[in-house]
Amino acid sequence: MTRMTRMMVVETKLFFRDTGTWVVSLLLPTVILAALGTIPVVHVPSPAFGGQRFIDVFVPSLVVMTLAMLGVNTLPIRLATYREKGVLRRLATTPVKPATLLIAQLALNIAVAVASLALLIVVGKLAFDIPLPQHLPGFVMAYLLGMSSLFALGLLVAAVAPSARAGTALAMPVFALVMFLGGVYFPRMLLPDFLIRMGDYTPPGVQALLDTWAGTAPQLLQLTIMAAITVVAGAAAARLFRWG
Repeated sequence: MTRMTRMMVVETKLFFRDTGTWVVSLLLPTVILAALGTIPVVHVPSPAFGGQRFIDVFVPSLVVMTLAMLGVNTLPIRLATYREKGVLRRLATTPVKPATLLIAQLALNIAVAVASLALLIVVGKLAFDIPLPQHLPGFVMAYLLGMSSLFALGLLVAAVAPSARAGTALAMPVFALVMFLGGVYFPRMLLPDFLIRMGDYTPPGVQALLDTWAGTAPQLLQLTIMAAITVVAGAAAARLFRWG
């Protein structure tokens, strides 16, 4: 077993020991979808949703929930906790370098995000006949860039937070803003137009997810902004990250 494999196994065990974290990030979006599906009115097509049902157009916001939870909550706070407890500093003195832990954390959170998405899609299709993403290449691109932009922001928080408390203080406003603009707290169609437009172009780019799910190609500008945030925030995190 390689060092990376051992680290992945350890980090996975630690992740699933924290019941609240894995339940919220992996299962909660699907649980919310199942609960929402019991309300008859959400299954009625409406001109306000372009002839779609509310439950169809709300699914991308549930995708945002998982990405926000993992990218700008779980990932940065866990790494900040490791710094506070001296885990990163001690790893630097062993053959298992801190970078191995960082890669393992990223891989684990990406795997959980993809698993949560798959569960949401399968349950939505089988239980409520929610269409699968209709513009699959565009959806995959929008999803990956949206995820990478949020993870880069999370790493930037982790790079400068000296403790778990500081990481929480820095991450929670970003988390709340992403959830709000992503339509998780309130349906996006109920927000003022300028907030809807902000949500279109802030990570993870919920409008691109919504468009590609409905069969429309994502806007190039939206994808470009997500890619730019990934590069800029990721580069800043690499430059500022402290192992001890």
